[in-house]
Amino acid sequence: MLTTHPFDDDHLKEECGIVGIYGVDEASAHAVLGLHALQHRGQEAAGIVTFDGQRFHAHREMGHVADSFNKQSVVEQLRGHAAIGHVRYSTTGDTILRNVQPLFAELAFGGFAVGHNGNLTNATAVRRELVKRGSLFQSTTDTEVIQHLMATHLRGNVVDRLIHALHQVEGAYSLVALANDMVIGVRDPLGVRPLVLGKLGTGYILASETCALDIVGADFVRDIEAGEMVVIDRNGIKSSKPFTPAPKKFCVFEYIYFARPDSVMEGTSIYDARKAIGRELAKESPIDADVVVPVPDSGVPAALGFAEGSGIPFEYGIIRNHYVGRTFIEPTDHIRHLGVRLKHNANRAKVAGKRVILVDDSIVRGTTSKKIVEMIRAAGATEVHMRISSPPTSHSCFYGIDTPERKQLLASRMDLKEMAAFIGCDSLAFISIDGLYRAMGHKNRDPNEPQYCDACFTGDYPTELTDQTGGDGTHQLSLLAERAS
Repeated sequence: MLTTHPFDDDHLKEECGIVGIYGVDEASAHAVLGLHALQHRGQEAAGIVTFDGQRFHAHREMGHVADSFNKQSVVEQLRGHAAIGHVRYSTTGDTILRNVQPLFAELAFGGFAVGHNGNLTNATAVRRELVKRGSLFQSTTDTEVIQHLMATHLRGNVVDRLIHALHQVEGAYSLVALANDMVIGVRDPLGVRPLVLGKLGTGYILASETCALDIVGADFVRDIEAGEMVVIDRNGIKSSKPFTPAPKKFCVFEYIYFARPDSVMEGTSIYDARKAIGRELAKESPIDADVVVPVPDSGVPAALGFAEGSGIPFEYGIIRNHYVGRTFIEPTDHIRHLGVRLKHNANRAKVAGKRVILVDDSIVRGTTSKKIVEMIRAAGATEVHMRISSPPTSHSCFYGIDTPERKQLLASRMDLKEMAAFIGCDSLAFISIDGLYRAMGHKNRDPNEPQYCDACFTGDYPTELTDQTGGDGTHQLSLLAERAS
């Protein structure tokens, strides 16, 4: 099992990333490149399944894409013109090889592989019913529920069975699936998780973000719509909407933190969105200071926007080390306390003697923010003010983002003054929920029908949370006390 650094433990984890390719020579090599671009969405494991017209081929490993697919022999064995790939951060199920996606199974109609970004909020309840009926599960991830629902449905082709299965699940999902000579992409009826379509020569590519299209030289075609299914085969691409229409609830945290800044989602540049959030934050929570400093890397665009909006100079007052491994051993409390400096170090020349505004994207437990404030003060800053480009994270996410239990979220147990005292900053301010919506181009948040999924800030969950209200008391889906590592 991979261990994380102390500063990683205080950040929301980046769900998963998916890619699907059809009609392209060396589809596996293109899938590897796509997964490289999506590595930020999951660093625990990577996998690819391909189809060569007769047989399926698969390779899955724990670790980063570069470690799992760094041998030509591995890529060459993944033959075929169709491929799907997945990078994983475990939000349900243990961090073990049998949970690494894409999952593959031989069903009545032939082989079927699936990769999933998101969480099914009734997976535990459905799984228990399937087990009672004789299903034998090989993994502890919620994605396998979809395969078993397809296997137990005795009518129709692969597309019919997949639609039948998805009608029985709740929650958030973007899927890529690979069956006999076809790639399927599906987005849940609320469109919580992203999925885009690109054209690659005479073939097609599906991916979580447009940055995966860019890396393989594909042309962006469009976002897959909420509730849409696309089937890509030798006849081209066919679209359908097999689900009851519902108000769209795209995850607003994609704009704040998760997506790569060079991606475009729902027609909006992630980089531009983050700068706009920073400008709105400067308008809402001004403070007299000498320098605006981002907490790298995710805080950079918002800090640029804050500097533009406030007229205060932007400086890289913190330098990030990009070459830190993920298995750092922490033998003593003293070394553990210093761990944050492995990743971040104060640029003393830019903060000494200055009143510093630190801009970050979120505060989860607050432990990392506390250490960064201490580091900036130790570098000679006379004042340290924190500005956060998201509203306070006060509720757990059940849609594919690994958040701590609510009692561990700083904003769920402290008010603003108490949080500032805990972190040790001279002042603390978050963008307001309406300010976030204004930055995204809306007049304000519609309380009756929010334009995005913002449940981690408001507790306003857009779907049923069957597994959470069924009496098991867990914050993430589980079975027999197995929980995300």
